[in-house]
Amino acid sequence: MAALAPLPPLPPQFKSIQHHLRTAQEHDKRDPVVAYYCRLYAVQTGMKIDSKTPECRKFLSKLMDQLEALKKQLGDNEAVTQEIVGCAHLENYALKMFLYADNEDRAGRFHKNMIKSFYTASLLIDVITVFGELTDENVKHRKYARWKATYIHNCLKNGETPQAGPVGIDEEDNDVEENEDAGAASLPTPPLQPSSSSTYDPSSLPSSSYTGIQIPPGAHAPANTPAEVPHSTGDIRLTPEDFARAQKYCKYAGSALQYEDVSTAVQNLQKALKLLTTGRE
Repeated sequence: MAALAPLPPLPPQFKSIQHHLRTAQEHDKRDPVVAYYCRLYAVQTGMKIDSKTPECRKFLSKLMDQLEALKKQLGDNEAVTQEIVGCAHLENYALKMFLYADNEDRAGRFHKNMIKSFYTASLLIDVITVFGELTDENVKHRKYARWKATYIHNCLKNGETPQAGPVGIDEEDNDVEENEDAGAASLPTPPLQPSSSSTYDPSSLPSSSYTGIQIPPGAHAPANTPAEVPHSTGDIRLTPEDFARAQKYCKYAGSALQYEDVSTAVQNLQKALKLLTTGRE
């Protein structure tokens, strides 16, 4: 894709979106759809922070120019023209990145790549808010991923061996929210154009690498969908909202299959089937 015009220096007021913008830059070639939505999130968030100060207005104007240029380059890509497809794309990408990092963590393989994958997954879940309110599941994923990234980074920096898995999350829940900015600032800053070996690319990892990860329900991972979906018992009256949610799950499944992620596709299809046959999720 054609190179985008550079941005002016980031105003200090926009410090909270600097990592989202860096993630956008990192994905300009790897996944332009992710790059597009990261910039959209940065624009929307920046407008809420400060749209009146001259330096902020100038920065947002240039950022919106980048956004429009990227949108033209993507053309009629469904992930940009249809929000439901875009949301599915972002959620699946973030989840695959999260599961990669979680798999490395549980295996006791602590390194900068997995730390960055945890933190980037949390940033991408921030970005999903451009489509509306986050699900409880995504909120848990974001909180856990951000806590893990900060915790493991600090352990390695201090010469300590991190504890694998979700040990200690209950005790440190409150610190995560209070110290998110501090934790983000202390994480290693990746280069603007990292090599493929320094950053995890979800599309490059076979599904078998993270299939079968067992994550405690309620901690941070999506609850397992039952293998058997109850059959309809009687006349189920579905609302337009029910049909919309079922369609959303089917879109999610389709997006997952683009990554050859059979497990996620099956889970979403089962959710759709359960909703259509029982009227409940």
